[in-house]
Amino acid sequence: MAKLEGKVAVITGGASGIGAATAKLFSEHGAKLVLVDLQEDLGTAFAKELSDAIFVKADVTSEEEVTAVFTKAKEAYGKVDVVFNNAGIGRVTPTHDLSYDEWRKTVAVDLDGVFLVAREAIRAFKEQDGGVIVNTASMYGWVGSPGSAAYNAAKGGVVNFTRSIGLEYASENIRVNALCPGFIDTPIIPEESKAVLKDMTPMKRLGQADEMAKAVLFLASDDSSFMTGSSLVVDGGYTAQ
Repeated sequence: MAKLEGKVAVITGGASGIGAATAKLFSEHGAKLVLVDLQEDLGTAFAKELSDAIFVKADVTSEEEVTAVFTKAKEAYGKVDVVFNNAGIGRVTPTHDLSYDEWRKTVAVDLDGVFLVAREAIRAFKEQDGGVIVNTASMYGWVGSPGSAAYNAAKGGVVNFTRSIGLEYASENIRVNALCPGFIDTPIIPEESKAVLKDMTPMKRLGQADEMAKAVLFLASDDSSFMTGSSLVVDGGYTAQ
């Protein structure tokens, strides 16, 4: 059964990793896709592999570029039903060595960008009969990690931002939830780090991007119709320790 038949979905960070895996699964479930990323060549090529998709190059920290994404989505497909607010970056730097520019860049992408995309999505949803937002937070939105102060702060902000707007728009048929992944086997994780991260995870393996995609599909579809303001932690047991 196609769970997103006739739906239009915007996916930021959609050219690789969890975003790309989610795009593939959404496409299999009938969605028309707007892939957003800074990796233009990769995103354009990937969009051509899917049954009905366009690619838009955009920086999620730019108000103008985020607005343009939704304008182009409406021009192409007439509406937006689902937004997977997934673009993000990470860095590991001791806090005493972390420059303010590095702090600001991390928070700008991982929190400010989530706000800008969500705000534009809500504006679109209020003009129609609602919609769904899935924000990518992290298990590190729930627990700390030495050397990841900026990332932890931003992802903790995404968790509480999700709660806030989930409540704010609950009566308007706008649902907002967050995915909180653990260590996922994507290109962002260096090969030399994988053994250590596997050992840190109770299930003794890394998560796979397609496992995260299934969780996003659940949150984006009517399977989660009575959920809003919630965070779904998918971390191989890490935060249960």
